[in-house]
Amino acid sequence: MKVYKKLFTYVGEKKGLSFIAILFSIASAFASVYGYYFIYRFLENLIIQGDLSLANSLAIKSVIVLTIGAVLYMVSGLFSHMLGFRLETNLRKKGIDGLEEASFRFFDLNPSGKIRKIIDDNAAQTHQVVAHMIPDSSQAIVTPILGLILGFAVSIRVGITLLALSIIGAFILGSMMGEQEFMKVYQEALGKLSAETVEYVRGMQVVKIFGASVESFKSLHKAIQDYSKYAYEYSLSCKRPYVLYQWLFFGIVAILIIPVVYSMDKLGDKNVILLELIMILFLSGLMFVSFMRIMWFSMYIFQGNYAVDSLENIYNDMQKDKLEHGDEENFKNYDIEFENVSFAYSENSVIENLSFKLEEGKSYALVGPSGSGKSTIAKLISGFYKVDEGAIKIGDKPLEAYTNEALIKAISFVFQDSKLFKASIYENVSLANKNASRDEVMRALNLAGCDLILDKFPQRENTIIGSKGVYLSGGEKQRIAIARAILKNSKIIIMDEASASIDADNEYELQKAFKNLMAGRTVIMIAHRLSSIKNVDEIIVIENGKIVGRGSDEQLNKENSMYKNLQDMYNSANEWRVGYEKVL
Repeated sequence: MKVYKKLFTYVGEKKGLSFIAILFSIASAFASVYGYYFIYRFLENLIIQGDLSLANSLAIKSVIVLTIGAVLYMVSGLFSHMLGFRLETNLRKKGIDGLEEASFRFFDLNPSGKIRKIIDDNAAQTHQVVAHMIPDSSQAIVTPILGLILGFAVSIRVGITLLALSIIGAFILGSMMGEQEFMKVYQEALGKLSAETVEYVRGMQVVKIFGASVESFKSLHKAIQDYSKYAYEYSLSCKRPYVLYQWLFFGIVAILIIPVVYSMDKLGDKNVILLELIMILFLSGLMFVSFMRIMWFSMYIFQGNYAVDSLENIYNDMQKDKLEHGDEENFKNYDIEFENVSFAYSENSVIENLSFKLEEGKSYALVGPSGSGKSTIAKLISGFYKVDEGAIKIGDKPLEAYTNEALIKAISFVFQDSKLFKASIYENVSLANKNASRDEVMRALNLAGCDLILDKFPQRENTIIGSKGVYLSGGEKQRIAIARAILKNSKIIIMDEASASIDADNEYELQKAFKNLMAGRTVIMIAHRLSSIKNVDEIIVIENGKIVGRGSDEQLNKENSMYKNLQDMYNSANEWRVGYEKVL
């Protein structure tokens, strides 16, 4: 019941369907056993009484009642499936809602394949425990009790035989259910295998393009080995008891025939004995099915509990390390300040006790070797991550003091690989400000240097981008993303490698777009192309999460060895040429 209480918290007002399903299932059990009662009466009149007319009437009644039982069971399954689909849908919706609000650290620590499989697979497993197990478990509890009552009604010998069969069967059944801890290990191995398989499939393009060896996918190989090991061990643990269980129930009449033959004279009328053996055969089959349902119920209950716990754990992980928000809507100014900030993605510290200040309206460039913490600083300013220690302030107030909407409005982020939707160019830009007029959207496109892009297409701004429309170059996509940022009109602009991998044909237009975007705003740029940052107000050199230099390009070339080394390496790389050696 604890498992169902957990599950039913996700179905809302549909919880009542479970009670309707249970009532129909119990009614089905009564009808089914009542049908077997008519079968008993039919056999009694056919074998002992010899009343064919009454036997014929009882046969028809048994068919009708058993049919009613089957229909009631189907109706029970209909209601339980409605509940199961609602549960599965709501669990997936909660997962999607959680992903929309999840912290960026959550995505850093959890591969997309793992997230998808946890939500999809576990939501599907909860469907089974509700859609099938609610009607089955109700019948599994009620049917054996009614079957025993009917057995004793037939005769004391039939009742005792069924009771003994039930006790022995229950004992064997218990040994088939497996240990809970083992089932947990098995489920974890299955989940790991599913997640690693998805990651492997997604990585096939890397293998094909770069010629990587598939042997590098060791985690998938290990997941397969672990799952096969636990699946085999689980099968072996169930093998002997399950064979004994089937042998007992399917062979019960054959087992009883031996003592019956030797005790025929003492047992009474042969026709009565025949009738009792037939009823034991029928009712033992009823018991067999009921006990199997109990076994499956036990397994699916464990899976359902494991599934909902896994889902709730990942829902909770989505909310961990998420920046909390206050109710402040307005900014005193747009100065940015780090006060003794420390941050780590997992156990490895990226930034430790970092303090600095950026003034409103100025442009800054963060430079340094890969892994120095530049992108982390930019993401922390945006509120993508919650700091471990210290505070990040905008306008003399910590980020946590502002509403989420205020921060979203105040900060725009332009990534290296900007994402555009499969929609028109106009729609891709206008989504930055739903209240913007058409003139404002077109002005943003103009300031971003997108006129040349629009002139290429007959439908101009109404041209569809993506698989159903045209494809744009990297520089063209970036200019549309800049138009989006211009329309948003945020006071703080963060550009993370926004000019990387841009072809020469687009660079001039892109630089003009950057200039229009940066006008009158606080700008933080991250760039490996050092030629693009010489005109910023201040360059900040980062190494190992610490500031090792600040100043203009000229100052840093004179004073800062780290910056000068970076410039020398950049200039040297620019002189590289692809050559060839003539082979004689």
